[in-house]
Amino acid sequence: EVQLQASGGGLVQAGGSLRLSCAASGFAFDDYAIGWFRQAPGKEREGVSCINGDGSTLYADSVKGRFTIASDNAKNTVYLQMKSLKPEDTAVYYCAADTIHCTYYRGSYFGDYWGQGTQVTVSS
Repeated sequence: EVQLQASGGGLVQAGGSLRLSCAASGFAFDDYAIGWFRQAPGKEREGVSCINGDGSTLYADSVKGRFTIASDNAKNTVYLQMKSLKPEDTAVYYCAADTIHCTYYRGSYFGDYWGQGTQVTVSS
């Protein structure tokens, strides 16, 4: 059974940090790109960051320099370290896996598999 389990969300003050985890099982983790996405109330889902199987990464402009994506292939887990959080980072964060390259992760077709989402709330 394919599973993507997102966790690590919570309530944090502006300027604080959180680390999200996306634990994967049931598919060949090394062959997939893993992306992090977020959706705030009333807004469309947006791509935040993505990591390919070779370790190459992409970031949305809004999070560059503040967020870091990393993969632990031994644990089949991808992390999103978030620092200097802002109220506008408040959203439900999802992880997704796909065999296509991260170059296309912000397209509507990315995501063979999706996790259930974890809430991140940043207070001002």
